[in-house]
Amino acid sequence: MSKQDGSSRQVTTGPVDDSATPILHVDMDAFFVSVELLRRPELRGKPVLVGGTAGRGVVAAASYEARRFGVNSAMPMSVALQRCPNAIVLRGDYRRYSEYSDRVMAIFRELTPLVEPLSIDEAFLDVSGARRLHGSPAEIAWTIRRRVRDETGLTCSVGVAASKYVAKVASSRAKPDGMLVVPASETTAFLHPLPVSALWGVGRVTEESLLKLGLRTVGDVAEMPEEALARAVGPALAARLTRLANGIDPRDVETRRVEKSIGHETTFHHDLVARDEIARELLRLATDVGVRLRRAGMLARTVTLKLRYGDFTTVTRSRTLAEPTDVARRIYEEALVPLGDLVGDGRRVRLIGVRGEHLRPAGDGAPLWDPDEEWRDAERTIDEVVRRFGRGAVRPAALVRPAVESAAPTVRDGGPDDEPPPGPRSFW
Repeated sequence: MSKQDGSSRQVTTGPVDDSATPILHVDMDAFFVSVELLRRPELRGKPVLVGGTAGRGVVAAASYEARRFGVNSAMPMSVALQRCPNAIVLRGDYRRYSEYSDRVMAIFRELTPLVEPLSIDEAFLDVSGARRLHGSPAEIAWTIRRRVRDETGLTCSVGVAASKYVAKVASSRAKPDGMLVVPASETTAFLHPLPVSALWGVGRVTEESLLKLGLRTVGDVAEMPEEALARAVGPALAARLTRLANGIDPRDVETRRVEKSIGHETTFHHDLVARDEIARELLRLATDVGVRLRRAGMLARTVTLKLRYGDFTTVTRSRTLAEPTDVARRIYEEALVPLGDLVGDGRRVRLIGVRGEHLRPAGDGAPLWDPDEEWRDAERTIDEVVRRFGRGAVRPAALVRPAVESAAPTVRDGGPDDEPPPGPRSFW
């Protein structure tokens, strides 16, 4: 059974103590699919997928009817169609999704100024100061659901709790089209029966480590001594999981989005084996990351390389720089170091990505000696040429040859971004 298929739906239907639950997590239901169904109403009630169909296209969104077959977002479309052969596949229309997202976020901001968008289809809200105008947190949640439905034709699910983490878990339990309030006094009673996968930061590998320790529920993690947990998952993750398992999450709703990382990744139509082809694609991605860092006025202290092999094994390697950078050449060279040990010997690469992390504003002091000064000046000059003449005007010489064909547009922080087209000028 797939996650969030509605089979374990849990909602609030009567009076409940929401006096100490000012945090809302609002999550649109099967957002991309739901927007498509507004113009294709004849498809309601049928298994519908949004995503790429060619080669190694992936599922961007699945209707709840499709999820009952075990189909999830980010799944290869070929696998999804094996599980649900009768699924109807639609191409995505990201401009239309953005328009609906803007309308939904505007509704949130009319009820409270404290809105933290997490993605195109979900956000945290702090309604502490909205009670006098709009009622209790539960009443505000009902208002949001009604207005979203009336003004857009879409549905959303809302979790109401004392903290961001618990509100997010609650919204997932309320799907689809529901609301779940978790009173502050019942936080641990709500969390502890849930599987360990409900904890933020627990992916497949960490879940396997916890299961090997006999930890199957959030309550099991809460009862585990932190020192023993640290031996299995490391001290930092152990401390965070212990806090979350006990319902402790002091983070505030942040209205100003702070970039935590800037990255690009791409999946290929056919696995790559040749080291030079893989390195060339890495250069392409590093170039785009450098451009976005400079555009955002940020520097990256850490460069992370991501590879996914043909058997879906995924590895990441990170390198911390002596000085933070926004230079694509530096990002490429740092990512190239671990690449040598990860490719070759016939290993087939399905996906590659590179990411700049631990960002800081570019104006926060300058090093006494900048080893990348010449490259930085060159890349800023190129930025200006591109600004005036377009993205294809100039690019690295190694990228002038036709690009390796990708299964889907390059992904940048969870959204699509077209690969830069071939151009007549080059550098490097």
